[in-house]
Amino acid sequence: MTTPTDRRPSRTRPHTTLIAVYGVLAVLGLVGTWYFNIAFMASGGGSYLGGWFANDASSSAAVDILVVALAACVLFVVEGRRLGWGMPPIVVLVVLSFAVAVAFTFPLFLALRERSLARTGPGAPAARAGGSHPS
Repeated sequence: MTTPTDRRPSRTRPHTTLIAVYGVLAVLGLVGTWYFNIAFMASGGGSYLGGWFANDASSSAAVDILVVALAACVLFVVEGRRLGWGMPPIVVLVVLSFAVAVAFTFPLFLALRERSLARTGPGAPAARAGGSHPS
C-alpha cells in the first residue's frame, strides 16, 4: 500500500534544468535592469527615484516592483531560515534586491533554494540535515 508521501517525487538529484532556468532568469534580470540603469546614469537623466514616480504608469510599476521586492525579501528570510542557510546569505540577497535588482535576486534565490532542496533529499529540511548556507 502506498501512502501520499510515497508518491512525492524524489528530490535527491539536483533539478539541473530548473536551476539553469532560474540562473538564466537571474542573469537576464541583472543584465536587463543594469543596461537601462547605466544608460540612465550616462545620459545624466536626473532623479532616479523621481523617474520611478514621473507619471501614473511609472508610479504603478514602481509600487508593483516595490511590493514584490518586499514580499520577496520576506520569503528570503522565512524560507532561507527554514532551509538552515543562516543570516549572512539571506542579508546579502535582501541588500542586493534593492542595490542591484529584485529581477536578479529573486530567480537567484529560487536557484539556490532548488539546489538546497535537491541536496537535502525528499522531505528533509536542510536545517535538520545540517545545512548552513545555500551552496
